[in-house]
Amino acid sequence: MSTTQPNESLPKVGPNDVLRFLLELFAFASLGIWGFAAFPLPWPGVLIGLGAPALAILLWALFVSPKAVFRIDVFGKALVEIAVFSAAAIGWWMLGQPVVAVVFAIVAAVSGIINGRKQLAD
Repeated sequence: MSTTQPNESLPKVGPNDVLRFLLELFAFASLGIWGFAAFPLPWPGVLIGLGAPALAILLWALFVSPKAVFRIDVFGKALVEIAVFSAAAIGWWMLGQPVVAVVFAIVAAVSGIINGRKQLAD
């Protein structure tokens, strides 16, 4: 029989954590859409449409994810997050969708500030 409490091993997931996950997915998809829509097909559109989200996912996995390969401080994580989310917002702006770009940027910034304050408080 296990001696640990059932809630000890489970990480606490709050509403902002769910929002941040959805923002990540939206940013990755946005970079793909931007690559395919903003550049001529087949080349360089396919390369950028697949490469931009792949690079963003790689950066996220290496530095920002909960199981990141490299452990960096909260400020380093924030810089990577700002780079990925800004690239997605700029992509929407370049596609002629300023409302999507601004709303995404504001929601991502507020979520990032909430998360950063939580991490600094721990």
